[in-house]
Amino acid sequence: MAKWVVRSKKADFSSMMDRHSISEVVARILTNRGVTKDKDIEKFLNPSIEALYDPKDLKDIDKATSILQTKIKAGSRIRIVGDYDVDGITATYILYTGLLKCGAIVDYEIPDRITDGYGINANIIEAAYNDGIDTIITCDNGIAAIDQVAMAKNLGMTVIITDHHELVLVDIDGEEVEQVPVADAVVNPKQRDCNYSNKELCGAAVAFKLIQYLYRLYQIDTKNLYPLIEAVAIATVCDVMDLVDENRVLVKLGLIELKKTNNYGLKALIELSDININMLSGYHLGFIIGPCLNASGRLDTAKKGLSLLLANSKEEAYELAKELKVLNDERKDMTADGVEEAKNLIETSDLKDDKVLVVYLPDCHESIAGIIAGRIREYYYKPTIVLTRSEKGVKGSGRSIEEYNMFKELTKVKDYLTKFGGHPMAAGLSLEEEDISHFRRALNEYTSLTDEDLIPKISIDVVLPLGYVSEELVDELKILEPFGKANPKPVFAERNLKVTRAFLLGKNKNVLKLKVINQYGRTMDAIYFGDIDAFLSELRDKFGEEEVDKMFMNMENSIEFNITYYPDINEYNGNRYLQIIITNYLIV
Repeated sequence: MAKWVVRSKKADFSSMMDRHSISEVVARILTNRGVTKDKDIEKFLNPSIEALYDPKDLKDIDKATSILQTKIKAGSRIRIVGDYDVDGITATYILYTGLLKCGAIVDYEIPDRITDGYGINANIIEAAYNDGIDTIITCDNGIAAIDQVAMAKNLGMTVIITDHHELVLVDIDGEEVEQVPVADAVVNPKQRDCNYSNKELCGAAVAFKLIQYLYRLYQIDTKNLYPLIEAVAIATVCDVMDLVDENRVLVKLGLIELKKTNNYGLKALIELSDININMLSGYHLGFIIGPCLNASGRLDTAKKGLSLLLANSKEEAYELAKELKVLNDERKDMTADGVEEAKNLIETSDLKDDKVLVVYLPDCHESIAGIIAGRIREYYYKPTIVLTRSEKGVKGSGRSIEEYNMFKELTKVKDYLTKFGGHPMAAGLSLEEEDISHFRRALNEYTSLTDEDLIPKISIDVVLPLGYVSEELVDELKILEPFGKANPKPVFAERNLKVTRAFLLGKNKNVLKLKVINQYGRTMDAIYFGDIDAFLSELRDKFGEEEVDKMFMNMENSIEFNITYYPDINEYNGNRYLQIIITNYLIV
């Protein structure tokens, strides 16, 4: 059972309300997010391109742009090496579009997930050399490619790295030292001696910063950056970056641009996905548009997703968007099967007793291992790594919880791994099949996770009685969007709600609609999209079958519970009705 915690950060709410013309509810939510200084509140409420940090503060960006200017002037051939996920595809698109705009002779290569694996490799370098490529520029990869970069340098090529992943640390005389490839320039805010204010840029955002600076040097109008911000927004959401500070500005601006996009591919994908473009939100980026782009790199070639972004006509874009949507539907079915297999394996073995789950699904398509890991992580609230058999040993993807830095924990057991990399919340790895059990045991032996850490926590922003819910509040909350990691959708709570009416909606009866009344007599419609069978079962256990039946027959009953919720407006036949969406419940 989840632990409910009411956030109670203090601030001068009255002053915040007066200075920024916001309600107390919004002032409290901003305070809970740590946004209390006037300049930060202003940036949060009114993001603009001027609020972005200056790219010149990125380590080596002067080196990188100087090299690129020299190569462009000389007519040297440049090759971008990207990655096969959304972040890598969009980063490649940004660099390719931006470098072309600056007059570069440039092409791109994206590794194949199955045959190449993650990041730049010897085959890609050799092919570039044979093709007469002078300069390689990576995006969303390269920071861990120590040997590969050395190979390219030995062949006489210039190498620029743009990346955002954690650096490999090596122990030298008891001190952890960053291992940096011998590239000509390394642009990665994660470097300790990089003074850039935002260390949490995604790969596409790092690529964008490089192009932003290059455009400045070439005196290219800032308006040319806006189409690129659309791609940064998609990548920032899909790579689960913190949606605060500069990242939030990028996503907010990107959503504004996407609503009027001229990109044929994105237009086609939005249309085919039946998204109301005027209602476009971070949800659509993370759960519809991003997964379709991702599906190309998972089940086909990531170049198809890149081709969609680069499409030159409506007809070409529409055909590519249809292909990607079909691939994504196929991916969804495969994922559902994999999740069920993983759950069965955990429940029928001693895996369920582990604090860190390591699940081996040998026949699972390696491209969906990370998605399955994410679903299992959500279900059990435990760090989860899903492994699958590959052409060379075993590959895996991990998804973590806030209390567990997966990249650091993998570093502790790196002797069992042939390759690994990632972030605190996600990682990729390779190992030999015979080492799986040793790897699993070592991860669990070394972990400092406690039982308390494995209890999911629901942080409540405001205990808000239903009487305070209004259309004005619903509209005001929109200024806090886009929601995502580190800027979650606000959580409100109400106590001791009774039910006056209940019925099931939908073809599959998978939506529960309630008419609830609070202790002050305020009634409101409430919708629950969660596990209805489990909810009703708990009500029967607590109050009895007869009382639940009364609830569905609109009769007086004894049922009562606490909820967390989010206020919403239901628009139907031209009418607007206030309602709340129940996100969690606690039967009292």
